[in-house]
Formats: sequence, C-alpha cells, structure tokens
Amino acid sequence: MADEPSPSGSGQSGELQIVVCELADEHYGLDIAGVFEIIRHQPITPVPRAPSFVKGVINLRGRIIPVVDLRARFGMPEVEPTKETRIVVAESPSTRVGLIVDGVSEVLHVPADAIEQTPAVAAGADAEYLRGIAKLGGRLVLLLELDGLFGAEERTALAGAA
Repeated sequence: MADEPSPSGSGQSGELQIVVCELADEHYGLDIAGVFEIIRHQPITPVPRAPSFVKGVINLRGRIIPVVDLRARFGMPEVEPTKETRIVVAESPSTRVGLIVDGVSEVLHVPADAIEQTPAVAAGADAEYLRGIAKLGGRLVLLLELDGLFGAEERTALAGAA
C-alpha cells in the first residue's frame, strides 16, 4: 500500500467521494467511482459449490451479478435481511459484484488529509481490502478496496458464478 491513499478523481482534487455502508453498527466506505448501483435486497439464486460468502447470483437488467454477503466475508454473524438491507453493485477492473450490506446511509466527500493508512496491528496479514481509514468528526469509516476483498482464486470463483 502506498504511503498516502490516492484520490480516485471521483471528487475534486484532494478528496475522495464515498458511499457509506453499514455492517453491524460499523461504517464502511466504497469509492463512488466504483459503485454501479444500489438496489433493495431481492431473491438471490444460489450457486452450488460457491465460496460460503457468495450467496448466489441476481439478474440485473440482463446481466448476471454474483452476490457476496459482506458480513459472511468479514466473519460477522449473519442476519436476516431487513427493509434497510441493500445490495451495492460495485465494479473494479477485475470484477463486478453485488455486496449485501445492512444499509447505505450517505454519500460523503472526504478530504485526502482525513484519510489515514490502516495501522499494521489492526490490518493483519489479509487486510488488502482496507484502503485506509477516514476520520470524520467523531466517527471512523473503514475504506474498502474492492479488488482486495477477494483473492485471485475467489475472483475466479466469482467470475464463474456469473
């Protein structure tokens, strides 16, 4: 990871525009440039032999999208979908995937100087999914790196699910 998270160009120079999602009372941010669409939770078709965090696939206007439960991916207890549950359809150069989150609360402009690297002790060995941590007033937002959420083998499985 570089010393400073680089703004993606999704906002003005020196800031990052993020979609804030909630999981288990914690805040996670995705670069809005990678968010394709946010939809209500809907029936998901299971895919046999997919990784446990892959709930299945949905048909989004003719395109098959693999759906990942972020709670399961992060080792959190699973919960039943509520009226706030959303599927965030996000895209990176290597994948397009639906991410099940407890809710989506807002879109924020985050100044580059409010973003810090994830401390090594908090990140652990497999924390490529963390782009950094945004300090916003009294709260912290963990910034997710979509490509880092999945290893090469998992990306292959996701592509196979679609």
